[in-house]
Amino acid sequence: MDLASSTGTQIRSPADGVVSFSGVVVDREVLSVNHGGGYISSFEPVDSPLKVGDSVNASEPIAELGTYDDGAHCDKPCLHWGVRLHGEYINPLLLTGELEPSVLLPLKAGD
Repeated sequence: MDLASSTGTQIRSPADGVVSFSGVVVDREVLSVNHGGGYISSFEPVDSPLKVGDSVNASEPIAELGTYDDGAHCDKPCLHWGVRLHGEYINPLLLTGELEPSVLLPLKAGD
């Protein structure tokens, strides 16, 4: 998910966790936090002083929004927030209460 923001905006941890990755992927700085229960959040592009093994608390500042070198990812500065559950990407909005899961209802007779 891409969230529009301003370069230098403070990024906060969505939940308690431990930094599981902090480094460059392709051409951007990435920070990943393992929240336990199979959930890992990743944030890019960011500038962060945190290192692998550092503990973080929910709502704690963990990074500042950086910039993409190519400038083509978003029209203006944005944070890419990804969440994996047991290695599979899920929609991060499912964890914020902003988005309810889709529910398929049976068709009525005659539809």
